[in-house]
Amino acid sequence: PGVRGGARVFTSMPLTPEAAFAMLACARIGAIHSVVFGGFAAASLAARIDDARPALMITADGGSRMGKPVLYKSLVDESLKLAKHPPQRVLLFKRGLDPSLPVVPERDVDWKTLAEKHRGAEVPCTWLESSEPSYILYTSGTTGRPKGVQRDVGGYAVALASSMKRIFCAEAGETMFTTSDIGWVVGHSYIIYAPLITGVTTIMYEGVPIRPDAGVWWKIVQDYKVAVMFSAPTAIRVLKKQDPAYLKKYDVSSLKHLFLAGEPLDEPTHVWITESLGRPVVDHYWQTETGWPLLSAHPGVEKAKLKMGSPSFPCYGYDVRLLHERTGKPVPDGEKGVVTIAPPLPPGCMATVWGDDARFVDTYFKDFKDQLVYTTFDWGIRDKDGYYF
Repeated sequence: PGVRGGARVFTSMPLTPEAAFAMLACARIGAIHSVVFGGFAAASLAARIDDARPALMITADGGSRMGKPVLYKSLVDESLKLAKHPPQRVLLFKRGLDPSLPVVPERDVDWKTLAEKHRGAEVPCTWLESSEPSYILYTSGTTGRPKGVQRDVGGYAVALASSMKRIFCAEAGETMFTTSDIGWVVGHSYIIYAPLITGVTTIMYEGVPIRPDAGVWWKIVQDYKVAVMFSAPTAIRVLKKQDPAYLKKYDVSSLKHLFLAGEPLDEPTHVWITESLGRPVVDHYWQTETGWPLLSAHPGVEKAKLKMGSPSFPCYGYDVRLLHERTGKPVPDGEKGVVTIAPPLPPGCMATVWGDDARFVDTYFKDFKDQLVYTTFDWGIRDKDGYYF
């Protein structure tokens, strides 16, 4: 569809190989992708389109959830009607999930027809400066004008490669199973980029943890000899309510670690999944803005004791400070403070807010007068042993 380097490409896709192909194709030609989670309302998607002004939208007729089709294309069409700056072209991957699939002549391009036309084509890699943008990812909590986290190319790749070795302990030739969606930062970093950069096989799973039954994830671990798994506390709490026999049914001995992030991990859930799996379960904490872990144990560096319900320590590269919300002074151990980072932010963190450097500074660096610190907007407590909660 005529996309060039620097152009923005929006994708609203289910977890299919084609979704990964689209992201990697953008990376290869130097285009800037912005993946939008399929659950956004049409108006929210339209606002993001107007903020980034993409040249192309890539979508599918639908996805599948709990055995039922979730229609994507009809929602995309509605958002393009609402947008002031809709893309000229829509690339459509048909899965046969929408019998009344709407197609707009002249605008909609069929994925399979285009793929056939260009079969066997060699596309040279476009080399970029390390500071050029690789993607825009809109934060889910945006109110008012959308806030697009802009990621660079070089620093991000370096941080991801380093984290795979020092935090996730994944080696080339092994397999990683991350149970996120590619519409979130976890999916960008640890379904697509980090595993592939480091020669690790990545598993994409379009489904929920309890269908066809609550053992499906552990069957995947067994069948594909998964070495590293990454999920969210919410998913583990769902599994905790199921028959515990499903955890004993499959051989998970290939698993070195299970990593959990996305929201606070409560101590009872941490204890339950650790004992049930018989494997170390590492709680860690980060944000869309950081792109990779901010607080975590570092099993690839040293075997520190894990404390249940704690994401352990600041990751290398982050100067983490817990500050009093009003005075801005460091809080003592055992007292609640705002989690902040003294600049510079390490590689991998957001470069700016797309199209608005001033907003980047005003949003993240102006919470404490008389000192320039990045704020996460989250609370934290550090115990006397240096572990964070």
